Amino acid sequence: MGVSRRDFLKISGSTLLLGPLAAPGSAEAQERESKIKGAKETKTVCPYCSVGCGIIVHTKDGKVVNTEGDPEHPINEGTLCPKGASIMQLVNNDTRVLKPMYRAPGADAWKEVEWDWALDQIAKKVKDTRDRTFKLTSKSKVKEKQPDGTEKEVEKDFTVNRTDAIAHVGSAALDNEECYLLQKMLRSWGLVYIEHQARI
Repeated sequence: MGVSRRDFLKISGSTLLLGPLAAPGSAEAQERESKIKGAKETKTVCPYCSVGCGIIVHTKDGKVVNTEGDPEHPINEGTLCPKGASIMQLVNNDTRVLKPMYRAPGADAWKEVEWDWALDQIAKKVKDTRDRTFKLTSKSKVKEKQPDGTEKEVEKDFTVNRTDAIAHVGSAALDNEECYLLQKMLRSWGLVYIEHQARI
């Protein structure tokens, strides 16, 4: 069947005019409203990347029933990327791990452990590694002027107070205050390899 240009414009124009009258969005809006009716609304920030998009979370009886972009947020103005749009699956997920998992050296299976035990193990391993690898000084070659005016390469000891055995990768979801405190803590341990997820 051949359609002339004039027929095509008539069909397109009538579709544009009659489309809003069909109002398919009203059913979607009604369904959404019934889903969030009586739900508690909480505004939060997306945890995925460093953009910091605003999200509105609706909860009923402690369960997340709806998530959507916050139209009043200055960064995303209600829009979300695919990861942010699927954020409800982060909470409502049967396969989500809710407790720390530990696999002992040589073991072939992971087991659930308590948070206190896991945090104690991490703290012990960080301290043991730092104590074992901490350097007070480091040798480096520098050029030094001699009394006769020539330069000579000599090896000198420099105070460094660092460990090269531990590195840290920060999260893009941290705010400035958290990054500041984290930097202070890591520098006090003597870490020099400090990186950030947003730069990788």
